[in-house]
Amino acid sequence: MNIAHALRLDSPCASNQTISLVGAGGKSTVLFQLARQLQSSIVTATSHLGVWQIPFADHHIIANDLTDLQNMPREGVILVTGEIENNRTKPVSDIILGRLRENSKENNIPLLIEADGSRQKPLKAPAAHEPPIPEFTETVIVLAGLASIDKPLTEEYVHRAEIFSQLSGLQIGKTITPQAIISMLTHPLGGLKNIPTTARRMALLNQADTPKLDSLGGGMAPQLLDQFQSVIVGSCKQKIFHAFEHSAAILLAAGEAARFGSPKQLLDWKGKPFVRHIAETALQSGLRPVVVVTGFHTAEVESCLKDLPVHIVRNPEYQQGQSTSIKAGIHFISASPKYDGGLNSFWKGQVGAAIFLLADQPQIPAEVIRALTESHARELQSILAPLVLEERRANPVLFDRVTFPDLLQLTGDIGGRAIFPKYKVEYIPWHDDILLLDVDNPEDYQRLVDIEKL
Repeated sequence: MNIAHALRLDSPCASNQTISLVGAGGKSTVLFQLARQLQSSIVTATSHLGVWQIPFADHHIIANDLTDLQNMPREGVILVTGEIENNRTKPVSDIILGRLRENSKENNIPLLIEADGSRQKPLKAPAAHEPPIPEFTETVIVLAGLASIDKPLTEEYVHRAEIFSQLSGLQIGKTITPQAIISMLTHPLGGLKNIPTTARRMALLNQADTPKLDSLGGGMAPQLLDQFQSVIVGSCKQKIFHAFEHSAAILLAAGEAARFGSPKQLLDWKGKPFVRHIAETALQSGLRPVVVVTGFHTAEVESCLKDLPVHIVRNPEYQQGQSTSIKAGIHFISASPKYDGGLNSFWKGQVGAAIFLLADQPQIPAEVIRALTESHARELQSILAPLVLEERRANPVLFDRVTFPDLLQLTGDIGGRAIFPKYKVEYIPWHDDILLLDVDNPEDYQRLVDIEKL
């Protein structure tokens, strides 16, 4: 997966965004790699750039005033800087920057801004005057170089090492750890400094050039997701990236179970109601938020969950079919962005995918859910499902956020498979046909109970 796709900046809705890059660890390489993948883009800086970076662009404009932008190209990678001095370009003025933003919007191409200097070191901490991120920035990408791990905290590897020490709590000269990097990236005066309140926050852990560093970066991602909407781990050198985002669980527990004759959500399995088993599995799998859509026998279903960190969404239209519960869940996780702290920390409106769990399948293991989210982090598939014994699609199914608008158009007693023809459905192989069992009737329930006894 290339960096533009991992950052979700290659979609039409991101075509004229203003994107600022800060931090260290290959920032300039990321900047121009991203610009090239987006085909046409305006690149500039509110800090200095080295003259060695100029050849990465198709066009270079030195802009001292607005007249220098009059015949600006509209295609390719267009680099706009101030004058060149001592082998560095000067930052552009605020007036020039404002005009570049207007050009970006008018020509429907992104504006990429290097808003920080790091002296080509893998890590940095911002000084009092840094980073100069424009207020109109819509996405901020905060970089850190994983090549710094296991190196000493000195100026050789960290720009402004003293400040990094203060923010991370790591003493000068001590070995840099993943936790020290996390502490700096999530500090209000570190990685979060000067980010506009309306901007999307993304952390990019670059220089994952070895399997060990890639694994360490993946282990850091869950902690960073409390403060960033997504965490990208990868290597500009290898041009391979993984995208870690919040994956939601939407547990469909609103149905009447007319064929079964009683609420399946409340059936006992291994000493607990179905609905509680499934909610606990979702939480153990690392899904956040876990949303339970209720309708029929609402009070009884919700009482089974009262001490769990889940979100209850009541569906008053549950009798009109499964689509109403799907839409209730998607509406909840797609609401306006809002940070919710504590056990349920997530960025509302910034969920990357949703996994739908059915109230009559308490036997779904956490392992298959983790396999879906791990595969999605590598590829960002639109729809992903288990394939049992190489021939039968099973539940649960993961839907990427690109599918949410279509899920919201569903009507009647129909599920997500109705939109399968519109997207490429991809599969992960799974060895256990227990995924195929759902409890439609008392015979199915007895079969599930018998499996438990084996």
